[in-house]
Amino acid sequence: MWLSTVILLILYASNCAGDNYQPEQIHLSYTDVFNEMAVTWSTQIYANDSYVEYGLWNEKFNLVQNATVSKFIDGSSAHRVLYMYRAVLKNLVMNTTYIYHVGSLFGWSGKYYFRTIPNEDRDTFAVYGDLGVVNAQSLARLQREAQMDYYDAILHVGDFAYDMDADQSRVGDQFMNEIQEIATYVPYMVCPGNHERAYNFSNYKARFTMPNNGDGENLWYSYNFGLAHIISFSTEVYFWWEYGFAQIDNQYRWLEQDLIWATAAENRTKHPWIITMGHQPMYCSNANQDDCTFYDSRPRSGLPYIHTYGLEKLFYDYGVDLELWAHEHSYERLWPIYNWTVYNGSSSEPYKNPGAPTHLISGSAGCFSKHNPFLNETQIYSAFRSDDYGYSRMKIINTTHLYIEQVSDDQGGKVIDNFTLIREKHEPYSIHQHKGVKISHKTLAYRQ
Repeated sequence: MWLSTVILLILYASNCAGDNYQPEQIHLSYTDVFNEMAVTWSTQIYANDSYVEYGLWNEKFNLVQNATVSKFIDGSSAHRVLYMYRAVLKNLVMNTTYIYHVGSLFGWSGKYYFRTIPNEDRDTFAVYGDLGVVNAQSLARLQREAQMDYYDAILHVGDFAYDMDADQSRVGDQFMNEIQEIATYVPYMVCPGNHERAYNFSNYKARFTMPNNGDGENLWYSYNFGLAHIISFSTEVYFWWEYGFAQIDNQYRWLEQDLIWATAAENRTKHPWIITMGHQPMYCSNANQDDCTFYDSRPRSGLPYIHTYGLEKLFYDYGVDLELWAHEHSYERLWPIYNWTVYNGSSSEPYKNPGAPTHLISGSAGCFSKHNPFLNETQIYSAFRSDDYGYSRMKIINTTHLYIEQVSDDQGGKVIDNFTLIREKHEPYSIHQHKGVKISHKTLAYRQ
């Protein structure tokens, strides 16, 4: 009897080890080279000689790319270990569908596919933040649309899983496996949020592979996509000072250099739309105690009291077109705004040649802490707001027109808001004198 029990235990342990070699948490991302695609995945046990097999849609897996591996140790006292694999597929043909799978001699994933960056007549993104494991209401709709080829990229504007470090990072595993049914088909581009802060953002840094032209740890980076230059940065450097003040200075200096590059005549002609994505917004009209309810919010004004490293003037001076935010568990579209002054293009066409950047908050994808309510009175800088669960779609139509709509998952995928941002000349806003509507401190329901 005892011998049969031992044999069963050995077989069980063997099967468990086999499962732990199995690739999981697979996702795609763009690099800073236009004809490349990064593939990232993980295993519980180290699998030597892991790689990607891939090929054109109508061919077999006739191409191979070896993966590099790194060891991730969870920051809790248990020091749980995961192995992260990264492979970059190079010299891909544009606007072409490839099939692929990942793994090693110990185990393989299912077969997936992706389409490389399309021609300039299609640049379509899903935009959202604040998607958790619990109450991930928008997840199913996003999975379906990703597999139906709705999108060229996903822009996840911070806050994942709630929280990736929980339960010795097993919640992070669960979340990455949930978005696998999105991110194996469409590149998943991210920025850090406040819920990634544990152990100096270690889960966020280890799990994603973003273009390595920033700090090398995914915290800030940029890339070109068709007509857009997209900048991802960390608002969290303004809040979690225990990880060092140097990161605030480093990011700010990098942002300025990146904007200098992006606004050089040759580069802005090729990629006229400059779009930023950062988690905690400069402005909002939510009825809570978040930073954006302060008159001098930190990303906008910089460090408290001394007001250095503020981003609002930097983005204004370099003519950033659109600023994407999340953090608030709601959707809010603002009028074009700078320094608490609304600079609409005109009363009839507010988003045509506005005198300031346009801000959009899309943080209602779904998480355990539910909605963030709004102030009862409508604020004069707020154009539209909703606390329905949902996400945004963004389409770059051409060099002058960019379209955004908000999808309500509560209302079965209904589009509840849309607008078109028009900039006939992409240039610093200060070049033209725009008449703005200054918002008096007395009219604000905000803390001063």
